Amino acid sequence: MGLFDLFSRKKSEAPQASVKDLSRYERLVGNKLSQNIDRQEAIEALCAMGTGRAAAVLLKRFDWMLDPSITDQEEKEACLRGIVSAGEAALEPVRAYCKRAESLTWPIRVLKGILQREALGEELLTLLDAYDTEYVRNPEPKVQLITELSEHKTDDVRVALEPFLQDASEPVRFATVTTLFELGKPDSVPALVATLPTEESQRVKNRIAQRLSELAWEIPEELQATAREQLPTQYTLKNNRVAPR
Repeated sequence: MGLFDLFSRKKSEAPQASVKDLSRYERLVGNKLSQNIDRQEAIEALCAMGTGRAAAVLLKRFDWMLDPSITDQEEKEACLRGIVSAGEAALEPVRAYCKRAESLTWPIRVLKGILQREALGEELLTLLDAYDTEYVRNPEPKVQLITELSEHKTDDVRVALEPFLQDASEPVRFATVTTLFELGKPDSVPALVATLPTEESQRVKNRIAQRLSELAWEIPEELQATAREQLPTQYTLKNNRVAPR
């Protein structure tokens, strides 16, 4: 049975693994130096189980990359399907994995495969709530969560994102600005304009000015002076809206 055939097996026919088997599978899946055939057999066996414990082991395959890249992608896609097949039983392992992961690309895909849209948005917000705006060595998980939330255009998302306009990481601030505009909610204008005086990144300031100009969102009267003083030099205010000079 190959990696792309294993899901034809009914869950009722899936073998039950012993603790010893799971430990061996975990060693194989979590180690890029393991033999391909042994590792892929372990992935097949874990995917066939459809349990939360098996999902927790499969998640370890997302920790590392393998050459050739096509094999890496095939193995990860197989793990993705195996974790999703466990359904809600995989949620706790995924949440635990996200707390330590260097990248959330694959676990977010898992969540999208398990949860309906509204529940997915709530789950992403819960994951984001684990982060503050202080410096972190690796801001990528925050960037990935913020970017993914652009698909969930609610006021709850807007309110949750606005504090990250003050994040210590420039990529996080840039992602936050981008996502706030993607949400399409003019209620974020005060927070966006208020961040201009302290924003050190010209890239972030340019993005704010550019999108305010494109969307023609009105600047509240109490923030117009700040906007005039803090907008990049190529922008100005015309009729209470940002416009190119």
